[in-house]
Amino acid sequence: MKLSDFIYAHMDEILEQWDAFARQVAPSGSHLSHNVLRDHARTMLADIARDMRESQSPQEQRLKSEGRCGGATGSAAAEHGSQRQAKDFTLLQLSAEFRALRATVLRLWLPEVARDDPQTVRDLVRFNEGIDQSLAESIVAYSRRTQQTHDLFLAVLGHDLRSPLAGMLLAGEMLAQGETRPEKVAKIGANLARGAKVMRHIVDDLIGYTRSQLDEGLPMCPEPCDLREVLASAIADAAATYPGNQYDLRAEPGLVGRYDPTRLYQMFLNLLVNAGRHSRGKAPVVVEACAAADAYVVDITNQGETIPPDKLESIFRPLVQLSDKDGVTRSGTSLGLGLFIAREVAKAHGGLLTANSTASDGTTFTATLPRGEAGGERLAQAVP
Repeated sequence: MKLSDFIYAHMDEILEQWDAFARQVAPSGSHLSHNVLRDHARTMLADIARDMRESQSPQEQRLKSEGRCGGATGSAAAEHGSQRQAKDFTLLQLSAEFRALRATVLRLWLPEVARDDPQTVRDLVRFNEGIDQSLAESIVAYSRRTQQTHDLFLAVLGHDLRSPLAGMLLAGEMLAQGETRPEKVAKIGANLARGAKVMRHIVDDLIGYTRSQLDEGLPMCPEPCDLREVLASAIADAAATYPGNQYDLRAEPGLVGRYDPTRLYQMFLNLLVNAGRHSRGKAPVVVEACAAADAYVVDITNQGETIPPDKLESIFRPLVQLSDKDGVTRSGTSLGLGLFIAREVAKAHGGLLTANSTASDGTTFTATLPRGEAGGERLAQAVP
């Protein structure tokens, strides 16, 4: 049987194995659906099989081998590369999918043909050309989307820094004139502090994101600390950032454990700023902290636009709002790093950060932090 005929006849069997492999190499926590995992595999295989049935001149074969045959921008392979980038696949994971697809087809087909048959050799050559061409188109699309995301990231960063900088420059000019009435100095100073906090928030998230991408991890300095104190400090700064919002803290006493208070503050501040940004109406942002069997649980709830269930994982991806196809615009900062950093902090403490969103209960981010070996009670005694 010709390889092109075999591909059409055994398409479902090939796709089942593609599905299994793609699920293995998919980024952890991605929870990709059956359709997403196979998104363009069927069309790519059909395109390769159809191309194999067409005649090809030596000149066309040479151009294809040199990558100069003009891959289609809107091809299934190109769309596959673009979507895999959007789903946080690395280039190695993307390449591995094509390697697995090649190996799967050949493993299933070769036992059914005579390997010394000239037709078998021709089919092998044409099939490998097709896989290589699809891989090249996919990588080009992946790289193009990556560059677009990078450019948009820099544009948004400049936009976000320009606003607080403009306010600080204006305040500085007013104070430099020396004619500001004393009763206005305090207000100007508060505006300066607010702008500085916004800029510090952005810079802290950038540093955390850079460390995570370099596999250095977030630096941790664990020490005995009280979650209520960290939450109160984060709430104070979140309220200063969004003075029109109300934050309601409901925390049990004795929530003491061995954590990095600076990192916890960063996590809670990102979650609180995110909640304040997306709150609607006069409903307060409710912060609840309590002790569970072996962990402390902190819920931060706001009443705002409901997040679709299939987007609850997407919002934790960095730069997520820059993807217009995802339809997700929620983030701790407009750079889209706040929720990503918050989850990284929870992971660094051996904990979890999840989200749930319904029209009736609002949107809740739940941070679960293990108490550690010493236990909350004994650590509470060590804190003055």
